Amino acid sequence: MRERILVIEDDERILQFLNRGLTYEGYRVDTAEDGPSGLVVARDHPPDLVILDWMLPGLDGLEVCRRLRDASNVPILMLTAKDTLADRVGGLDAGADDYLVKPFEFEELLARIRALLRRAKVESPEILMFSNLRLDTGTHQVFRGNRSMELTAKEYELLELFLRHPRQVLTRELIYDRVWNYDFGGESNIIEVYVRYIRQKTEAKGEPRLIHTVRGVGYVIREEV
Repeated sequence: MRERILVIEDDERILQFLNRGLTYEGYRVDTAEDGPSGLVVARDHPPDLVILDWMLPGLDGLEVCRRLRDASNVPILMLTAKDTLADRVGGLDAGADDYLVKPFEFEELLARIRALLRRAKVESPEILMFSNLRLDTGTHQVFRGNRSMELTAKEYELLELFLRHPRQVLTRELIYDRVWNYDFGGESNIIEVYVRYIRQKTEAKGEPRLIHTVRGVGYVIREEV
């Protein structure tokens, strides 16, 4: 299902233009014509992105932006006729993620929407779990049961890769590419070294092994047979 976009705009002509255009592009669109009703819609139907006019009745766009940001990390794109540096800084300081000056081209608006939605998906935290191993991509905390463990940056990246591909054998080439971004060469034992580090930490209290060697191929995270 496509993303839900909330448009808060008091100019009826612009509001209808955006509603039609975004709906045609496949987005689900909610609309509001003033600040207070926009906040109510955002609360009742949480959007994936907000297009917010600066000059609004009831509450201006800056105050609406602050309140939205206090409640969530939803991407906010501000629309405004104000084009001074101070205005742009004010909008960004209030919590806006991007800023588009009227009049604007619809294609540019769509490009900015796509960029903000991509960024939000990348940054959205996840809890990755396998057996009793848990990794929080938001806080970078790792737990085996109730026991927390400290991982280096590369150990964390490698473990995250395994957790995103449970029970799937990952070749050495794929691991090199995803974690180190270049080929160490066939003689390098860097993966073996880091797998050993992770095993030492995840099995520190005698827990069953989860990361297994598939000889001649690579590694897999799975329960012990």
